[in-house]
Amino acid sequence: MEFTLLWAAFTAVGFSWLGIRLWSDRLPDHPLDRIIGAAVGGLFVGRLVAMMLQGINPLTNPLDILIVRGGVHTGAAAIGAIVAYLWAAKWNLAHLDATAPAVVLGLAGWHGGCLWRGACLGTASNLPWTWAEPGSAVTRHPVELYAALGLMAAAWLVSRLPWRLLTRAGTALALVGLVRLLTEPMRPSLTGGPVGWYLAAVVVGGLVVWLGPKLDKRLATQST
Repeated sequence: MEFTLLWAAFTAVGFSWLGIRLWSDRLPDHPLDRIIGAAVGGLFVGRLVAMMLQGINPLTNPLDILIVRGGVHTGAAAIGAIVAYLWAAKWNLAHLDATAPAVVLGLAGWHGGCLWRGACLGTASNLPWTWAEPGSAVTRHPVELYAALGLMAAAWLVSRLPWRLLTRAGTALALVGLVRLLTEPMRPSLTGGPVGWYLAAVVVGGLVVWLGPKLDKRLATQST
């Protein structure tokens, strides 16, 4: 049985746990359980969408849902995770801000988990810190480690932002999209990767940051 994906998932959970310890202010109860539940929900949605796009009927092939290596739709997984988290949080938007740094750090852990999966390397490069696959003389960018470092920096930056409604959540979404967008050219891909989704994350994240304070004022007016 292949356990490398499992170890990578454990690494992501461990990083999220560390983020919760580092940035515990205003967190809801059972924050790690909420993050894991949202991740599982997003993974489920992303897998279903990927299967349907591949022409596989989830109703007639339910066991294929478990074959995560068969593909997970990036955008659908992200949307599914956010909706699952908000549903569990009873649509309290402020919980997104409180959890955002730990979530981004968890994503850094997932990318760093490439070390367990043997899947860190991307396009060829002769830079001093690159390395080659076993049996190959071609050195390559450790692109997944670049992404992990970028996401760690993003998590720290988000944790330093002020407590304005959706400022942290929107910035986190934009920075995650930006890190993936900047590292995507170093990933070997026949299709170029889901660049459109990463661009959408940057744009939507910026809009969320802009709209958050306005929404906060409206909610405050309605409550008085």
